Amino acid sequence: MGELQDFQKLVIANASQAKGISKGDIAPDFTLLNALGKKVSLSEALKSGIVIIKFYRGEWCPICNLDLREIQSHLPQIKSFGATLLAISPQRPDDALTATQKNELEFEVLSDADQEVIKAYNLQFDPGEDYHRRRDLTVLNGDGLKTLPVPATFIVNTNQIIEAAHVEANYTERMGPLEIINVLKELTNKAK
Repeated sequence: MGELQDFQKLVIANASQAKGISKGDIAPDFTLLNALGKKVSLSEALKSGIVIIKFYRGEWCPICNLDLREIQSHLPQIKSFGATLLAISPQRPDDALTATQKNELEFEVLSDADQEVIKAYNLQFDPGEDYHRRRDLTVLNGDGLKTLPVPATFIVNTNQIIEAAHVEANYTERMGPLEIINVLKELTNKAK
């Protein structure tokens, strides 16, 4: 167990340079392919309400899958606020489809194969040589890049402003559905 903990500490240390964008920033717009190869854009999604963007490492990551399934279990409540959920990974659309089917997701899972959106949100990092010896990201990632996104959640209002941001180098810690719902409640109350 000690070796695994050391490995995790190293990955977390390497991820700590990717700080993400912050509350109050304008969310960079993007257009990405969904699991079925259809284009989905942030600006289009914002026309129907608040958008929650979840960046995750890939369908190969058990913690990411647990997080996505947990979000799915609260999706009706999230949608009751008129919010849309977009999940983004550096994998190919085929892998997004695998994640969608495996986790029975009813929200868009998008492919950022060239990691341009991940870079725009300041989330890209190289987990290090030790990591690369254990897991070949060039096979897992869409464009064969050896980098990952720091898992992050952004809640974006209809003016494309970030209302809440959770960027955490420790990939085991995510913004959970109850935190997301609390932010949505606050935003709804503010709008009244």
